[in-house]
Parts: sequence; C-alpha cells; structure tokens
Amino acid sequence: MGADGELDVFDAGRCADGYALGLAVGRRFADVIRSRMRLDLVLREQLLPFASTAKAAPLLAALQAANRERYPRYWDELVGTADGSGVPLLHVILVNFRKEILPFIPKEGGDHGREEEEEPDGDCSDVLIVSVSTAIAAHNEDGNVALLGHTYLVRATLPDGLSFTAYTCAGELPSCAFGFNSNGVAFTLDSVPPVNDEIVAGAIARNFVSRDLLEAKNLEDAMHRICSPGVSVGHSYNLMDVRGRSIVNVETASGNRFAVHEAGATPFFHANMYRHLQVKQVQDENSMSREKRAAQCSVDSKETALSLLGDTADDKYPIYMTGPTLHTLCTVLVDLDKKTMAIYKGNPKNGEMALVLPML
Repeated sequence: MGADGELDVFDAGRCADGYALGLAVGRRFADVIRSRMRLDLVLREQLLPFASTAKAAPLLAALQAANRERYPRYWDELVGTADGSGVPLLHVILVNFRKEILPFIPKEGGDHGREEEEEPDGDCSDVLIVSVSTAIAAHNEDGNVALLGHTYLVRATLPDGLSFTAYTCAGELPSCAFGFNSNGVAFTLDSVPPVNDEIVAGAIARNFVSRDLLEAKNLEDAMHRICSPGVSVGHSYNLMDVRGRSIVNVETASGNRFAVHEAGATPFFHANMYRHLQVKQVQDENSMSREKRAAQCSVDSKETALSLLGDTADDKYPIYMTGPTLHTLCTVLVDLDKKTMAIYKGNPKNGEMALVLPML
C-alpha cells in the first residue's frame, strides 16, 4: 500500500515453481523492496549488526536449515524475491526471520528475559462474530512505521491450479498479515508476545507457516498446517471457512502447543496477547489497553466492528494507530455471507474501501 493509501495489486499469473513466483514479485516490486530495506531501522540497527556476530551464525544456520528442509518451495520463493529485487539475500532472510531472531539479540545491560515490552515491531486487532445475521472477521493490520508505503497485494496461481491472494510486506513471503485462497480458506494474523523462555532457537518461522496456510485445502488442513510444525515463536491465527461460514481463533506456541476458540454470536476481540492458551508472556500494555477499550464497546454488526477498529479514544494506545512508531496500515473486513474481503484505507469508521475482493 502506497503512502497515499492506494494498494498496488500484482497478479503473477500461473507460476511454474516457487522461485519463479518470488522472482516475479521481486522484479515487480523491486523499488518498494529496496526502499523498505533501506528505511527499516529494525533491519539496519538490530538485525544486520547482529548477523555479523559469531553468536548469530549458528542461529541463522539453524533457521535456514529447518525452514529450507520443511518448506523447500517457499525457500526458493524467498531466494527468487531477493534475486528479482536485487536485494542481498541476507536482508531478505533477516526480515522474514525477524521474529525468530530479535529475542536472541543481546540487550544492553544483559537482560534477556523479555519480561517487559520492547520497541514495538507490529501489532494487530481483530473482531470475530458468527451469528445468525452476521459472519465477519474485521482486522486492523498494524505495523512498524518502516512498512508505510511498503506493502502490496500478490495474486498467484500455482501449478496445480490453486490460486491465492495475499497482503504482503515488501521483501517478505506472502503473507504475514491476511489472505485467502480458491479453496475457500481465509485468514488474518495477530502476533503474540511469549517470554524468551517460551521461544525455541532455530525452529520453524512464522512467515513460512503463514505462507503454507495459503495452500490449505480446507479448515481442517489449515489447522494441521499451523499446529503440526515445531515453531520457534507462537502466533494467533484467525481461520475462516468461507463455504462453511465458520471462524476459529487458534493460538499456537513452541512445543506444538495450541488452543482453539470457535467464534460465535458474542464478539471475540483479539489484540496481541494470548487469550486462551496458557503461555508465559510479556505484559503488553498496548494490547491490554486495546482489549479494555474493546470490552467497553458494543459490537453486533459490520458497521460497529469497523467503528471499534477505528476507535481512537485512548490517546496513548488507540485501537486505530497513527504513529509515531506503530501505524494501522489498512483495515480488512471478511464477510462470509457475501464471500468478500474488503480492504479499507484510512480510518475504517469513514467507510472508504480501497478494494473489494471476491473470495470464491
């Protein structure tokens, strides 16, 4: 999505393999990817300096080995993105593994416990409702300021005929945000903050899991794809069966732990802390403030869900974010009755849609 709020859409067509898909995306968005790599302070000031240290070598090697072995096509896609954009492969690797690397970067003072909130890298908010009259997932895609103007929408068709559409952060695998496929599986994602003791070094990365989710055959297969890998860091997945009119929230953690909550008529709000999986986690004041505000609001329709996601009542931690570090990049509304995914630009309370995508 450009700085003006317009979303750039690229249809890569039928791709022969993972490398071809990555190469096409890299070429199409080379300028955007290079710009993101140049301006991303997390990459420049944390990931790249750490990558040059002796401590980083075994961690990066383990991450590469584990993810390349389990997901060779997606690894080829990542390499193609680097080649197509002309960006060093290391930079692409680091932004795709950033959540699995950042917890292991030594902090000043030697405190590695991650018991307190760190510099925010990304947050999101979701509202899920499945009632007789309404079946929706409304999602704020919040990200670091470095992602402003550095996102785009990728459509692709795989050799087997499956197609997917995914909101993509520049240089990363589709999608660490939201997407859907022609099998009628859709999803949105929320990060969660386990303490360092809950994180496994050199295991499966979340960007590879969510890329795999784009190829899910059905809801059961989607569940298998997110719960079976031995992940490094947990995540929160809002999975949707478009044909079956159902939504589940699945929270995962290292050690193949997961918990499932099926959305119903009572609105379910999820920010960036575990809600139902028992995991030691960072007490994220931003997330807790958003949850508290959501509990004060009545949500029973698409309109009220969008109003909640546009809420700015809390000056310090608004649900709709406008900086200086975190920004709401866009808002998406998945309507299972209409079988559409609508992407809003600006505050969703204003109802300005950038794009409406049929999911089937």
